[in-house]
Amino acid sequence: MAKGRVVPVPPETVMSIIGPGMRVKGDCETSDTIRIEGVVEGSVTAKKAVVIGQEGRVTGDITTADAKIAGSVKGTLNVRSRLELSETCVIDGEIRAARVQLDDGGKVSGALHVGPQGAAPKDGAGPTGQGTKTNAPPPQPAATGRRLGRK
Repeated sequence: MAKGRVVPVPPETVMSIIGPGMRVKGDCETSDTIRIEGVVEGSVTAKKAVVIGQEGRVTGDITTADAKIAGSVKGTLNVRSRLELSETCVIDGEIRAARVQLDDGGKVSGALHVGPQGAAPKDGAGPTGQGTKTNAPPPQPAATGRRLGRK
């Protein structure tokens, strides 16, 4: 390598890693993928993916597009696309995902919301996904007989 020359690393090859024996206290956020082999005490947000190895542990909420979990999570999982749970995973908390694959032997304790609406809670949704009560009256149909939201 020539002195003073910097070789750029393609962004698609960048992955944040929390290695074995490492403990992070606080929130982790990345625009790419994060791999956790150690311990995170705080929320984890990754634009692309979260991968938790067999010895990895997260105590906090996880928000991402895709996730593959072999370790343990205590918190809410919000996965916009695909969630893969291996036979060694231990999940204690709510799961919201568009698609879920749970291998035989994996342990899940908590509410599970799967499907297009399961991936991201709607505004005003309570912990059960049923919505919260408000004092506002329900919407009334338009006088022309058209359905709401259409012109």
